[in-house]
Amino acid sequence: MSLRKRQRSASSSRLSSLSSPASPPRPVAASASSPPLSFPGADLLLRLHLDPSSADDADVKPDPAAFLDLHVSSASLLRSRYFAALLSDRWCPDPSSSPAGRLSLAVPAAPSCARPFHAHVEVVRLLHTLDFAGAIRSPADALDILPVALQLLFDACVEACIRFLEAVPWSEEEEARVLDLAPLLPGDEAADLLARVSLPPAAAAGEAAARSPSEAMLHGLIHSAIHGHPVPAATKAFVAMLLKDYPSRDCVHKVLDEAFLSRLDTVKELLGKYASPDFRIAVDSDEREAIQKLNLHSAVLNVKHLLWLIERMVDMRVADNAVKLWSEQVALAADLQKLLNDADMWRNMAPGLPMLVTRCTLRLAHSVMIGETLVPRQVRMKLVKSWLPVLNVCRDITQPMHSGYKSSNCQELEETFLKIISTLSVPDAQELLQQCLGFSTRNVDDCQHLVTAFKTWFRRASRDPQGPQGGED
Repeated sequence: MSLRKRQRSASSSRLSSLSSPASPPRPVAASASSPPLSFPGADLLLRLHLDPSSADDADVKPDPAAFLDLHVSSASLLRSRYFAALLSDRWCPDPSSSPAGRLSLAVPAAPSCARPFHAHVEVVRLLHTLDFAGAIRSPADALDILPVALQLLFDACVEACIRFLEAVPWSEEEEARVLDLAPLLPGDEAADLLARVSLPPAAAAGEAAARSPSEAMLHGLIHSAIHGHPVPAATKAFVAMLLKDYPSRDCVHKVLDEAFLSRLDTVKELLGKYASPDFRIAVDSDEREAIQKLNLHSAVLNVKHLLWLIERMVDMRVADNAVKLWSEQVALAADLQKLLNDADMWRNMAPGLPMLVTRCTLRLAHSVMIGETLVPRQVRMKLVKSWLPVLNVCRDITQPMHSGYKSSNCQELEETFLKIISTLSVPDAQELLQQCLGFSTRNVDDCQHLVTAFKTWFRRASRDPQGPQGGED
């Protein structure tokens, strides 16, 4: 049986030696203060003594003379396969020569433990009473008893401890003790218990082909935060905290990237339907308006999800892939321009869309500008080049639907784009600055950011070439 094999293996490495009573340890005053314990039907003396060689701290040695005598029933000890094997070889009752008989059991020393024999005494008691419900009342009880039960191959006690531990919650310290014992536990009987502390092998193999258990959990949390919970703000705040505190940044990075790509693809599909000429031709006007309204409402919702994901990625400094993907959305930017140029459509069906799209772009661009997210020069240029036309349309929208929208979001994005342009090469900056002239629609005093950007470019363009000329110095 697997139980017997595993426990025999455990006993070979964990059991302390059982010896004959040829030279029993001397009693000491500390031990003599308590009378020997006696169990019904006692016909054998079992002496528990500390094993000095098992002390963890080399500088702290237990008293090798400390012991505890137990008067036990040999018939009860037979419930332990270890004692059963020992008694079958050594125990030959002979009333004339040894009416009581003696065995000695070494107990691993634990210098910090006030009652070093307690767990062994409890297991010996259970060998006599089988009162597992009375002895195991907490995880600490089970975890104290279980190693001794494994040591003595007391199968019924092992099963009782495992059954109790599987059914109750643990503290973090108790879970650490379970993990320490896990290699010694019988696989079949402890399957449900071990499933709490690790993924079963078959499930782990399946998850390895897709995503890890942690990734699957984080993916589910993100999905619930943006889709399934009736109180989304509170749920999003809680999930954001879990993501921020999760120890593996790579895992969080991967899961957020997957969620971002999924939401981005949904937004692209929805706005692509609005801009598609085939859709406009194939559907009559009333049906088309109803479908467009549904699609645009869904697009606004998904852009909100995108913004939340972007904020998490920027806060955790894992937004590099998101910036790259956002910089490549030329088609999405073109579809947005078509929608925003249809003022009646977006105002009636998706009034919050311009602000949300601007905030998404601003959050990513600002993280690039201040160095929170480091991306190559080509990505920085594409980010500005792809979304500058959308900014120009948003800025020119009259009577914005949100108070302060034009003066805050758009102007901040203007300033951010101009600062990113200042990080590019002189030729690239020249190309993009010429597309920023629309920023000057306000009076000169209100567009100092544009004045500064052009002055910077002219200063750099008029400077003599820098660096090695014609070879190495």
